[in-house]
Amino acid sequence: MNTKATGPIDAKGQSHAQRRLVASAAMMLFVELALIRWLGSNVVHLSYFSNFVLLGSFLGIGAGFLISRKEWSIWPFSLPLLAMLTVIVTFFPVSIERSGSDVIYFTALALTGPPAWLALPVIFALVAVIMAGPAELVGRCFANLDPLTAYRYDLLGSLAGIVMFSALSFMWAPSLVWGVIVSVMAIALTGQERRLVATAWCALLLVVLGRETFQPNVSWSPYYKVETHEPGTPKPGVKLIVVNGVPHQLMAPASFKLEQAEEIYGAPYQRTAGNTLDNVLIVGAGSGSDVAIALGKGAKHIDAVDIDPRIMQIGQQYNIDRPYDDPRVTRHINDGRAFLQRTDKQYDLILFALPDSLTLVSGASQIRLESFLFTREALESVRKKLRPGGAFSMYNYYREPWLIDRLANTAAAAFGHKPCVDTFSDAQAVVTVGLTPADQHCVSDWQPVTAAKIMAPASDNAPFLYFRGDNFPPLYSIVLVLILTASLATVRVLGGPLKPMRPYADLFFMGAAFLLLETKNIATFALLFGTTWFVNALVFGGVLLIVLAAVEVTRRLTTPPLKVVYAAIAASLALAYVVPEAWLLGLDFWPRLIAATLLAFTPIFMANIAFAKRFRESGDSQAAFAINLLGTIVGGCLEYAALFTGYANLLLLVGLLYLLAFALLPRQTH
Repeated sequence: MNTKATGPIDAKGQSHAQRRLVASAAMMLFVELALIRWLGSNVVHLSYFSNFVLLGSFLGIGAGFLISRKEWSIWPFSLPLLAMLTVIVTFFPVSIERSGSDVIYFTALALTGPPAWLALPVIFALVAVIMAGPAELVGRCFANLDPLTAYRYDLLGSLAGIVMFSALSFMWAPSLVWGVIVSVMAIALTGQERRLVATAWCALLLVVLGRETFQPNVSWSPYYKVETHEPGTPKPGVKLIVVNGVPHQLMAPASFKLEQAEEIYGAPYQRTAGNTLDNVLIVGAGSGSDVAIALGKGAKHIDAVDIDPRIMQIGQQYNIDRPYDDPRVTRHINDGRAFLQRTDKQYDLILFALPDSLTLVSGASQIRLESFLFTREALESVRKKLRPGGAFSMYNYYREPWLIDRLANTAAAAFGHKPCVDTFSDAQAVVTVGLTPADQHCVSDWQPVTAAKIMAPASDNAPFLYFRGDNFPPLYSIVLVLILTASLATVRVLGGPLKPMRPYADLFFMGAAFLLLETKNIATFALLFGTTWFVNALVFGGVLLIVLAAVEVTRRLTTPPLKVVYAAIAASLALAYVVPEAWLLGLDFWPRLIAATLLAFTPIFMANIAFAKRFRESGDSQAAFAINLLGTIVGGCLEYAALFTGYANLLLLVGLLYLLAFALLPRQTH
């Protein structure tokens, strides 16, 4: 297992290599997803930075492929490091300290952990080393198969890994189940001589994850590790809900919220006094306190929407007001923007009740679960759902005055007149706007204190509500430079001099372009169909299926010359660029799905025809695949350009990267 293949193997050996490749690739992707999810749930605030864990995975996978060309092995160290990482994070809690106002991170904690610029590179490095082990196993299988056959079985294994993890998300499976699956695969892939040692490390891993799983107040949703706690001073019906280590919701009786808690809960009804409440929509209904308040104010029917099924279930089980048992309430597990897009109902009052998330939609993007809920286009859709005399209100602990002004300005732009803005201590605020000025009752006019450029509304193209926008966050600059430096050093140390890798330079830029293209498609589908975990899983699975289809077409059919394929890539990117997403949003569900799929996946299909043709001709499939994977790290870093360019313009950058790949093609391949 620890030696590089030196020649072809017989049919039986190839069959064994194929099976081992599928198993290794499945484990590799499953461990990657599990690390992103588990570390984000247990390292406070890391879920805001899951892109760095993903980039660490890419570096580790690329390094594993380079190591697979050598006589020594890193695989024996992956499982011990994984077990020790879980021990350290569990028994020596780590939190990422975040300060500054360039990007807002919702938290109710005062943290004293290591600064993010230090903690993130350390986590990045540990993830890279852990991921290098299963990647090495995949790489050694590549050496025993022709390139496209190896790539085919790698994709099949990756699909299996995604399906397994998605199934566990669907079942709200706890971390112990993830650990059992990783342990079974790791032991099966370990040689007989090391299997006993591997079993011991797996036992340690399972003990730690079992300790976490069997805590009575811990459960898992598709998005979070959820904990429930009694408050410091016990009060009847009051329960604190903590997600990913951060206090998230205080479930309490409506009377407590209105009389003893913050004033933000009553303000929407004061600003819309006299308006009817026949039909109410609450986005961010959560554990039900806001629903109970609306019922107490006389709402005749409420559509309660929340993206997290577990938190809503906690409200159904434990909320002392029993709002979800009331026949006037209809529960919906969905993304708020997606619900607004699909419903044909009209409402007297629409509330965005503290819908802030503590995680990203995907490690490959900077989009939070609620990002598309606060854009100008989203509030315009809210306005269209209001009945005559209706109103809209949103409230939260907004942390910064500039964010309050941005939200108020967004409401003004969408409704055509100034909203009511009530501010309280700790940057709590309520923004209320009627369908017309007569439908709202303000105490005073809103007077912004923020520069016009900073309070400009977020858009569907650039849904970065919490990014101040006047400079690139210094934290990102420092961490990205460290990541790129580490990646270059890894290639140099494990791959040797860079000059012999020159024939694969085009594959490097293909990797960068592909990751950016995938990121753009994640953003597009999140906007068109919702930011739910299920939509995200479908996009990733769809990408792998399209890549597999491109490989099969290249294996079985005669494909056009590369210059024709690259022309098709350029044409499909141009079409995706010129078709506005607003047009897609206006379509019914099935036409929207078909159009979005064709626009998003055609360039991916053509790009992977080009990659498969080049990869088939590579003299060293392990080095070629490693260089391609390391290119994805650059693509992941370039994704942060969307903070200034918006997601649509990422397609221009994707086109430039594919142009560079075409220019760097070896002459004989043109």
